[in-house]
Amino acid sequence: MLLLFLFIVVPLIEIALFIEVGGLIGLGWTLAIVVATAVLGSWLVRQQGVMALNDLRRSFEALGDPTEPLAHGAMILFSGALLLTPGFFTDGLGFALLLPPVRRWVFRKVRERVRVQSFTMGPDHPTDPFERDGGGDVIDGEFKDVSETKRPTHDVTRGPSGWTKH
Repeated sequence: MLLLFLFIVVPLIEIALFIEVGGLIGLGWTLAIVVATAVLGSWLVRQQGVMALNDLRRSFEALGDPTEPLAHGAMILFSGALLLTPGFFTDGLGFALLLPPVRRWVFRKVRERVRVQSFTMGPDHPTDPFERDGGGDVIDGEFKDVSETKRPTHDVTRGPSGWTKH
């Protein structure tokens, strides 16, 4: 229901803002601002995205919890989508999400509502499937010995194929 509400309300807000701003500064300046915010937003998203990837890389290197860097990356990606959407309201939300204090606030609010059941990481939790079953060098499998079976190496009527070695 909330999503339906947003799909109705956000375009109405954008239309109202376009009418108001266009009436104050004119159509040309309004369109120039929309294009400029898209270009500036793209550049800022790229800069913030690189910083978020570096934070994520540092988190992995330190074997830390990658939740916050991943959440920041997702919010930066979402802000990029908002900034590329024409409109003043979505641009305002997109630019706000590019500010690290705003992203930290959103992350805190989401973390208060989400409960993580379990999180495991590190050397105590093997990723090798053979180590999970107790380790060792034993691998269960089936085989059929085909060394006793006599098979012709080539068709006698046509000669060797050239791909077999005699």
